[in-house]
Amino acid sequence: MEQPVEKHYSYADLLSWGEDVRAEIIYGDLYMMSAPSSVHQTVSMEFSRQIANFLSDKPCRVFAAPFDVRLFEREDDTSNRVDTVVQPDISVICDKNKLDEKGCKGAPDFIIEILSPSNERRDIFIKLNLYNRAKVREYWIADPKNALVTVYLPDETGRLVVSEVYNYKNNAPVTVLPGCEIDLSKVFIEE
Repeated sequence: MEQPVEKHYSYADLLSWGEDVRAEIIYGDLYMMSAPSSVHQTVSMEFSRQIANFLSDKPCRVFAAPFDVRLFEREDDTSNRVDTVVQPDISVICDKNKLDEKGCKGAPDFIIEILSPSNERRDIFIKLNLYNRAKVREYWIADPKNALVTVYLPDETGRLVVSEVYNYKNNAPVTVLPGCEIDLSKVFIEE
């Protein structure tokens, strides 16, 4: 792919580049994404494994990146009108009507983002604001470097706020999936 030029990007642009291009578009701004590190992949796979095992006989589904989430797409939108598409590291969707052949249309119920040096600011600030606006019901930020998970849940106004911080010694309950607890000692394995 050629070097992107500065412009207002849409989902149509992203689709035209093919599946081998990893990028997100936030309010028309393009964010290229590099391949995740081995630590990032290890953490992602373990979160996915534990969640998938829990959901094996339930209606919700778990998806790992790359998986396009069009947070604000409306029913009559075409891909050239959609200017916000993210690829959360882990997405759990319980409403099957939000799923289509391209990914998820609307907010997942539960999102996990895994920090790495290249995405830390975007995940902590920009995406938190996006997920607030989209009404994501639960948001976790996993920090492999410090073996921590920060859990964001809606407060009484519906705004996502820090609810709990767990370390690698804890089991972290997933509020939107009653009965699901993630064993963080298996997520954050010391090398």
